[in-house]
Parts: sequence; C-alpha cells; structure tokens
Amino acid sequence: MRSRDGNLNFSLSICSIIFLLFNFTPLKADEYLISYRYVVKDAMLYHEAFHIAKAMKKCVGTPQKELILDINHENDLKIIISQNFDTFIEYLQKLGFHIKHQERTQELQNISTTILTLQTTCFEVDFNDTFVKITPLK
Repeated sequence: MRSRDGNLNFSLSICSIIFLLFNFTPLKADEYLISYRYVVKDAMLYHEAFHIAKAMKKCVGTPQKELILDINHENDLKIIISQNFDTFIEYLQKLGFHIKHQERTQELQNISTTILTLQTTCFEVDFNDTFVKITPLK
C-alpha cells in the first residue's frame, strides 16, 4: 500500500530502523565461574581440583586484564584451558591465590601442608574464530 505522497519504501525503512534500534542487543561474552584448589602435603601433590561452570545469573564487576588463548578448533572452555593449563595457572597467580600453610614437627618428623586456593571468580569468556579471550571480573 502506498502512502499519499508516494514514499512507501522510505516509511518502511524508517519503521525497520526503529524496530532494529529497540530490539538490537549487542553480543555479550559468556560468563563462567572458575575455582581452583591445589593441596601439597609433605612436598608431594595431594589433591588438585579445577572447576568450571557457566554462570546462571549476570556477574557484577569491572573487567581486569584479559588472557588470550588459542582455541585449536575447540568450543569447550574446559578443554581449551586444559590444553593451555600452565599458561592459565600463571595467569591465575597474577590474580592472586589464597595461601594457607601449616608446618609442625612431631617425633622428629616434619609435617607440612600447603593449600593454594582461587576463590570462585566470575570470568567473561569471548570465543572468536581463532582464539578465546578470558577476562576476570572483580
């Protein structure tokens, strides 16, 4: 149907632009909760736990310095991190671990326990074609 002044295409394009402006939501990175715990007893690795879960609600915080990892045609964050685990752990060390150390001597034998813990932290994860960008929120 034409308008009286004959500008049918112009009026339709204005309506579609307004529709797109109000319904357009920019792509947002996925958010994951990551925690890590490393236990050493008497200078030997006793336990290591690394957990990743997709955040169920929006995380609040300001983005910190990001880490960029190659994805090697993977879309699973846990596999990508396991392929680059040493790099990821060095990155976590810069964020800061909570360290608890106990040492005691019992019957002339030294007993020590060290626990490194990364408290559950929210990370923005942005997948690209060739890399993934991981940014912690604090």
